Amino acid sequence: MLTKIDLCSMALLKLGEQPIQSFSDDTATAQLARTLFDPITDALIASHPWRFATRQLTLTKNSDGDFLIPSDVLRVLKSGGDIVGNKIVAPTDNLTITACTRVGVDMFPGYFVSLVATKLAMEFCIPLSGDQTVFRMLAALYESELQSAKFIDSTTAPGAKIDNFSLINARF
Repeated sequence: MLTKIDLCSMALLKLGEQPIQSFSDDTATAQLARTLFDPITDALIASHPWRFATRQLTLTKNSDGDFLIPSDVLRVLKSGGDIVGNKIVAPTDNLTITACTRVGVDMFPGYFVSLVATKLAMEFCIPLSGDQTVFRMLAALYESELQSAKFIDSTTAPGAKIDNFSLINARF
């Protein structure tokens, strides 16, 4: 089972650094990994509607008459109301939203694991080595892996079938 430590170690190996054994190690590398891992992975998940992290959630009104967005939601993709801070205002009693949610690293598909490791290596590069050339190489690799990961993610399930669309029906 993949862990946060495994992902950070993969990133460090890409930089030619020694892997870490724990986030609580008393090293600059472990401190950097501990500080950056969650914000970087959360930002990556929120940056695209990844199929493995997209969920539909049904919310109920709180005592204030609003819908509270759950803490594991990183980005609301679709809602039937107006988002104000961490709440959704809507004139209904129940609300279904589609959202990118935080998921455990053991749920990351392979293409996303590679993307996260490269992004972490890129973020670790300057503080650990200060090498701009390696940073630029990792940035280029990251962009390439991002495009590939988006393509793989978008083609993992068949697209929605279009029924009763007048332009398609007119062709047949």
